[in-house]
Order: sequence, then C-alpha cells, then structure tokens
Amino acid sequence: MTVTTQRAPIAKAGALFAMALGAVTLIGPLSIHLFLPVMPAVKSAFAISDALAELTFSITLFTMAIVTLFYGSLSDRYGRRPVLLGGLTLFVIGSALSAFAGSIAMLIAGRVIQAIGAGCGITLSRAIARDAYGPEALVKAIAYLTMAYTVGPMIAPPLGGVLMDTFGWRAAFWFALLIGAGILASAYWILFETRRRSETSVSAPVLHHYATLLRQPRFVAYVLQSGAMSLAFFAIAAASPFLMRDLLGKSATEYGFYFMLFPLGYMSGNWISSRLSGRAPIDHMVLAGSLVAFLVIAAQAGLVLTGYLSPLLIFLPGGLTSFAQGLSLPNAQAGAMRVAPTLAGTAAGVGVFAQMFLSAISSELYGIFADGTPRPMIVLTLVGALLALGAAAAAFALGRRGAVARV
Repeated sequence: MTVTTQRAPIAKAGALFAMALGAVTLIGPLSIHLFLPVMPAVKSAFAISDALAELTFSITLFTMAIVTLFYGSLSDRYGRRPVLLGGLTLFVIGSALSAFAGSIAMLIAGRVIQAIGAGCGITLSRAIARDAYGPEALVKAIAYLTMAYTVGPMIAPPLGGVLMDTFGWRAAFWFALLIGAGILASAYWILFETRRRSETSVSAPVLHHYATLLRQPRFVAYVLQSGAMSLAFFAIAAASPFLMRDLLGKSATEYGFYFMLFPLGYMSGNWISSRLSGRAPIDHMVLAGSLVAFLVIAAQAGLVLTGYLSPLLIFLPGGLTSFAQGLSLPNAQAGAMRVAPTLAGTAAGVGVFAQMFLSAISSELYGIFADGTPRPMIVLTLVGALLALGAAAAAFALGRRGAVARV
C-alpha cells in the first residue's frame, strides 16, 4: 500500500539555497561528461584497449550507482548535510589523484574515489528538495534541479574537448578539482540541514527499508523505467566519441559541440515537465516520454542499418532521446519518492542507483562489443527503449488499477 503524508515546505529555503542546491547537481557531470572527450586521449596515453578505456568511464557509473544506495539511507538516518559534505570532500580528493595519475591503475583509483564523492550530488539534492519544498512541489523541484544538472553536460564535453586539445587530458581533472572545491565551499556555507528530527529513520535496518520499497510494484516500475531510459541514452553517449573520431574523423572539440544537443534536449524535456507539473498526471508523462524515446530510437536504427551515418544521425536522435528522458524522469522519480515519504532519501538513492547502474552496464557492454560500427549502439538503445516502454506501461496500468480500486 502506498503511504502518503503532507509536509509543509521550509520557509527559509530561498533563492541562494536553491542556487547552491543546483550547484551540487553539477558534481555528477564533472565526473561523467567532462571525461567523455578525454577517453580517446587516455587510451593513447596509456596504450590501452577500447574495453579498458571504457572501463575508466564505466567504473565511475558503477561506483556512483552503488554509493547512491548508501548516501540515500545514510541521509535518512544521520541527516542530509553531513553526508553531503563528506561526499563533496571525497570528490575533490579523487579529482586531485586523477590529475596526478602516472599509470592507468592510479587513474582508475582516482576515478573511483571521485565517483564515490560524486554519488552524493543527485541523490541528496533530490532528497533535500523533497524536504525543503514539500511533496506537492516535488515534480517541479526535481525538474528545475535537473535543468540545473544539464548545465554540466552542456558545457562539460565542449570544455573538456578544448581543455584536452589545448593543455592535455589532465587539465580536465584540474578543472574538476577547482569547481568541486567551489561547490564544497558553497554547500558548507549555504545549505542547512533539512531532515527533520522527527522523520529521522533509526529503528529499522537499512535492508528493511529497501524491502519496504521493493515490495511496491509501482515503485519498481518507476525505477526500472528511469534506469532503462538511462541505458538507452548512455549507449549513444558511450559510442559517440569513438564513432566521431575513429569512423567519422572528427576532433574532440567538434565532438564536444555536437554533444550539446544531448543536454539541450534534456533541459527542454525537464522544462516541459516543470510547466505541466500538477496538471498532467505523473503516469501519463512517464508513458509519453518512453513512447517518444522508442519511436526516435527505432527511426535512428532504421536509418543507420541502411548504411548511412553522420554526426547529426548520432546526436540529433540522442538529443531527442534525452528530451524524452527529461519528460519522464522528474515524474518517475517523484512517483517513486511518494511511495514511502519517510524513506525519501532511500527511494532517491535506489532511483539514482538504477540510472547509474544500467548506464554503466550500457557503456561497458558497448566497450566489450565495439567493432568500429554503430551496430552495438543500435542494439543497446533498442533494448533500453523497449524496457522503458514496458515499465512505463506497467506503472500506468497499476495506477489505473489503483484508481479503480479507490472508487
């Protein structure tokens, strides 16, 4: 049975608070998207295989996926602020270690520490938003946070490409270190504790919290939908730098500017979600986003399999897929967090885990099956789109069944 409670928003969460919270979401893109144009250079610098080069990317996603589970439950137990500050500190340390890396093993170690820290960003920002703005405004709050998040993917790849072409691949990590330190300082001085003492979860074991959530079919459907959409998108994101350089002969800088279509699409989808918050039912938005993604990816597959490939055929469908993700994600995440409001941090952690874990699976599978053609990308995107559509349809059907049962 879904549990609902009313919670008043926190009055003193003003504009400066919102800006600092939005800045926290940039930690993820600094770990993920800033590194995308750097991967080919890392491969050459350390003379490693495509699969090992992909590992330096996917290890971040795997690590972030796992630690989000801990960040969510720890913040439910001990509060948002101390857990957030600890994560941001680890991000800065990991960025410094990566910048000094003299071997691929040291680079991977730095990336892991960086990712452990970065896992706090999107998980805790959503939980803090739920605390600060209340459940009724949660879809809008998540949509605006996600729009802030997309500033990172929008500027990180072109900036990473310029930094690499100008100063070398280590410059990307020095930049991440400086920005991470600034975000840590702003969080320390501006973000206050939002977790109410009366809501702190201390009695039940953490595994009991997960079991409570996973027994809810709608929660599982929402989480699977958001994860499958991420799987489809990251197949394109992981493939794009190698297809652009090795198959189409494009530079890292050119790749970075084409990549901006991805976050622009994502931001547009989230903007529409924020405008429709409170007017369009959550399940309708989740289903609509999933259907758009499936139709776009099916059209891309048809064109690519005829033998045609260009930068726009990679990035335009990718941008539309991220647009569809922006339509559905705030609604799927808000729906998942409404299942058990006292476990909002844990629910946010599980949702982000699904996104990160399936994204990592997608990018690593692409690295394993990469053959110099776009075919592995097409297979992975189709699988993700079908899974997302199925999960969205299940959430929609479960919602209608519940509405009929309440009549």
